[in-house]
Amino acid sequence: MTRPVSAPLPRRLALYLSGCLLFSLGAKLFIDSRLGVDPLDVLVLGIVGHTGVTVGIASGAVAIGFLLLWSLWNRRRPPLSPFVTMFLVGSLIDLWIWLELEQVTQAVLAAVPMLATGLLLASFGSALIIVAGIGIRIMDLVAITMVERWRWQFWQAKLALEVFFVASGWALGGPVGVGTLAFVVVVGPMMQPFMALVTKVLGTVNHGLPGPLASARPDVARPDVAHPDAAASGH
Repeated sequence: MTRPVSAPLPRRLALYLSGCLLFSLGAKLFIDSRLGVDPLDVLVLGIVGHTGVTVGIASGAVAIGFLLLWSLWNRRRPPLSPFVTMFLVGSLIDLWIWLELEQVTQAVLAAVPMLATGLLLASFGSALIIVAGIGIRIMDLVAITMVERWRWQFWQAKLALEVFFVASGWALGGPVGVGTLAFVVVVGPMMQPFMALVTKVLGTVNHGLPGPLASARPDVARPDVAHPDAAASGH
């Protein structure tokens, strides 16, 4: 069996950009299905309802709060690359809106298939970003730290975070729909097998997740896998 090797930077950049593209498409389909908001938005909207701040301010505050948590937990300076990913994905979603992509997708997909497709695309896109080890999204960085510190599998860490967002957001009055619950049970759990698939097909290591793909022993890190702290900074 050929041992996985570290991918050159151009291939990692291609994985990262492909991940952002697919994630943005998945997010657009999820939104257009109109079956619910994602777990993080449940919390954000719950905060908005109780404080009266704007959605943008609440969303930014939650993101910064979790990035500071990651920074303190890892005793490292907060990386800026996740905000680059947020901007790039947001810009791509704006592009799909400008192109009126929903005119096509809503003509060929009913709400439930649209939701399912969106969730799978978001899962696969997120997996590509982590495998690339560039611009890893904030909540995924926190999940990776949970894997390292608590020896959880990655899907368990993601599931725990999503459940926390939904439960706390719902307690604050945030909206929970069928799509929200589907997001919880699909996106996080599917990211791990998607990462395994990508690394197997490409013959590359997972540059964002240490150890044998966040298995039961994530503390056993391969020397050729970039630490996610470094990956978060895009190095």
